[in-house]
Amino acid sequence: MNFQRIENIDVKGKRVFVRADLNLPIEAGKFKDSIRISKLLPTLELLIRKGAKVILGTNYGSPESGNKESTKPIYDSVVAQIKQIRFADTIELSELEKASHSLSEGDCLFLENLNNYEGEVKNDPEFAEKFSKIADIFVNEAFSLAHKNLATTVGITKFLPSYPGTLFFREIESLSNLIQRPDKPFVAIIGGSKVSSKLKILNSLLSRANTILIGGGMSYTFLKSRAIPVGSSVIEKDYEVLSHQFIDKAGIAGVEFQMPIDHVIADSFGDKAKTKNVDKMGIIDGWMGMDIGSKTISNYEKIIKNAGTIFWTGPMGVIELEKFGNGSLAIAKAIAKSNAKSVIGGEDTVGAVIKAGVSDKITHLSIGGGAALEFLEGKTLPAIKALIKEEE
Repeated sequence: MNFQRIENIDVKGKRVFVRADLNLPIEAGKFKDSIRISKLLPTLELLIRKGAKVILGTNYGSPESGNKESTKPIYDSVVAQIKQIRFADTIELSELEKASHSLSEGDCLFLENLNNYEGEVKNDPEFAEKFSKIADIFVNEAFSLAHKNLATTVGITKFLPSYPGTLFFREIESLSNLIQRPDKPFVAIIGGSKVSSKLKILNSLLSRANTILIGGGMSYTFLKSRAIPVGSSVIEKDYEVLSHQFIDKAGIAGVEFQMPIDHVIADSFGDKAKTKNVDKMGIIDGWMGMDIGSKTISNYEKIIKNAGTIFWTGPMGVIELEKFGNGSLAIAKAIAKSNAKSVIGGEDTVGAVIKAGVSDKITHLSIGGGAALEFLEGKTLPAIKALIKEEE
């Protein structure tokens, strides 16, 4: 994909609309510090340094949610990082156009929640054209929304010179390398709670991966599909047959498929649950699997050590409960110690890497979410297609 890079574009004195996805997680009623902000900063700092007049916009809540709450609290999290930034307290496009013209070089204007505009989710061309008047150039830095057909990520490209941001470009580059030229052996580590959300990416990996390692809640559906007792672990009954069939398909494709061989189990779901380790695949009645066990960790570490490329998405256990985060932290550290090129995606998975203190040892931390998975599945994403069309 031959994108023109914003590093090579003259933006001095130009109004540049940067579309971000700063849909920050909330904990105890407050926005948590997020990797989404730190990942966005290089693009903002580049544009400011080159004398652009930056207009920064984001959604709060998914675009389809109808959530129109103010992005002012998100702005408050960003303001500590960017000095010359102010908040736009209006959604009137005519007022925003005036405000954009009043910016000085190096200034940044933070917009209200883009979910306020009805034309956003509909990708209404009339709205996209009106919105485009607030800027001279468009930079897409919302890769996590690249699979959605939105006015401020897709429609706007018909009215403004449009470019991928530094992170957007890096996401495409790193994910493309996984598809086109991974160093062998290619080890895919797939976790998370549901087979249903990962089956498409699993199927797409059969033609590329040498080994697939399974963890997280989804592993219990796979185990149950092979008649291995899983106690009270949560499974997806509707996906037992498909899970069984996938294991067979992996064997036919020559892909080594490994599941947990031991577990950390609990008698209930919560911080106060009684826990113990079981050194076998099966889980006793009345107990549920919460994390991979030490034997599984050791087994996976040996495979990771010899990998050429590693892709990991989805935690190995119930990572939101600290006592069940050991498996994910161990996998993160094992990847960091390897010499493999590594791409790690998903907010919880990336969070485990950061908590393990090894983020600087990972080739690429992806915050692409569902868009990244769809890209790896081979789908054409609307926001990427729009940028390519613009460049042609």
